[in-house]
Formats: sequence, structure tokens, C-alpha cells
Amino acid sequence: MLQNEIQDGDETQVRSDAKRLIDYLAEHRHLVVAFSGGVDSSVVLSAASRCGSEKLIAVTAVSPSVAAWQLKVAKEIARELSVEHWVAETSELSRPEYQRNDSQRCFYCKETLYSSIEEEIQRRISGTPSGEVPSAPSDSSRSEISYRIASGTNRDDLGDHRPGIQAGKQSGVLTPLADLGLGKDRVRALAEYWQLPNHDLPASPCLASRIAYGVKVTPERLMRIEEAEKWLHERGFREFRVRLHEGELARIEVSGSQQRRLHDLNAEGRLTAHFRGLGFRFVTMDLQGFSSGSLNRTLVSLGENLANKE
Repeated sequence: MLQNEIQDGDETQVRSDAKRLIDYLAEHRHLVVAFSGGVDSSVVLSAASRCGSEKLIAVTAVSPSVAAWQLKVAKEIARELSVEHWVAETSELSRPEYQRNDSQRCFYCKETLYSSIEEEIQRRISGTPSGEVPSAPSDSSRSEISYRIASGTNRDDLGDHRPGIQAGKQSGVLTPLADLGLGKDRVRALAEYWQLPNHDLPASPCLASRIAYGVKVTPERLMRIEEAEKWLHERGFREFRVRLHEGELARIEVSGSQQRRLHDLNAEGRLTAHFRGLGFRFVTMDLQGFSSGSLNRTLVSLGENLANKE
């Protein structure tokens, strides 16, 4: 569809967006892209690779909250763009604020992400061995470090509940797509324009975003969700979510056109048996279908319940 739109007269817009994004990033000599391997951060990285920066690095976070396949995609894209690629382990799961999984979970996740990226940069600059925390740079060396971190936050993200954006602001993270008014459709058009292999990859937020607010985030629950989604993906499902609710209930969201297929998949109890084997106690399909960020609907009721308990 995007290619048809471009052929029908939108190529001028795409070219303009590409130039504006490259010009925006060209203002920064040293760039570090917080690179998940998703379409948004891939477009930022692709533009950065074209802007002539003195130093460009892509950094991908690794933790139980991130599906393993995402790191594989990130490595492939960085290699294709010939960009230096680092992997930084993050420790958001060690934070009680993150584990309790309230409406600010994303803030603590991104706060940890950006501090981890900064530590990784300092570690490599100072030559600190892996696993050790680098010491704070001296005043003399600090002036030589002039990098900026950029994220893939786009304009449409600003209209959703995204506390992680505030964490980025506090860390001085650049948001070129949002700043230039580029939403999801125009970002995907850029991804296709630059022939990125993941231009049609469905959005895939961190695994913790599948866990209902108020249900504790644990490595075991994250692994269970990852395995459940992998199983569905291997059976041809593309845009979907496996949400985990209190009582170890799995709520599967698929598009309306795929609901019959999901029902047929379970005709002999295969789906239910597999999910129960993973540790889910109950398995259900959401008749409302797939909806990105659907758990945010519960924020009002969750806030009311917490207020009543105080």
C-alpha cells in the first residue's frame, strides 16, 4: 500500500521528510541511537547514517523484557546500514518501581535504558572492563564527550500514555521524528523509501507492556509471554498480542479476520494445552480484536481502585 501511495504522488512528501530528518540529525557530530530494531528507530538510524556525523553508534538494550528476536533484527539492520552496533544489558527488573507495574512502569524502564546507554558509552570511552561500572568522567574529559542520544519516538506516540517520553526529556534525549511531526504512516513510508527490510514489521513494544497494570512483572511471566507469542507467530499470526492478567489469564488479541483461524487452531485443544503448559491457568480470546496499547484502558479504573485503598 505504501509503495502505491508513493507512486501516486507522495514521493515528493517522502523526499522532503527524508531531507528534513537528515538535516535535523546532521546538527549533531556524535550520535547514539537507542535502537530497538523496530521501524521507528530504524528510520532514525538510517537517516543518521546519511547525515555525515563524525561518530554514529546504535545501542540495543537487552533484558528479559525484550524478545530475543528483536536483538537479531537489530543486528541485521545495523549491519546492513554499516553502523557500529553495541549491546547494553539493562536492569529495570531489579527496580521495585518497575516490578510493581503501575501506570509509570514505562518511565522507570526508559530511565534505566538511557542511564544504561550513558554508562555503556562512558565504559567504552574510559576502557572500563565489561561488568564494571565506569567512574564519573573528570571535568577535563567531560568536555570531550559531545554525543547526543536519539530515540524513535514519533508524533503519534505523543497522543498515548507514554511516561517513558518524560524520562527521555529528563535525560535530554532527541526525538527527531516527533519534533518533525512524523507519525507512524510517514515513518513507514520513509522505511520503505530507504528500502529497510523491516519497513512492514508490526510494532512490538516490550514484553512487560503485555502484563496488566498491577500484576507484578517477573522474568518468568515475561518468558511465558514471549514463548506464547512465538508459538502463535510460527503458526502464521502476524499482528497480535498475548496479554497476561491476574490469575495467570492469557487474553489473546488478534484482528477480526484472524479470529476464526485462532478458534480453529484450538478446535482440538492444541492452543489451550500449549498455553497451559507454559503456565497460564486460563486462556481466552478478546472479541474486540487486536488493539495496540489496549491495557491503557484500565488506567482510570486502576487509579480509582488504588485511591479507594488509601
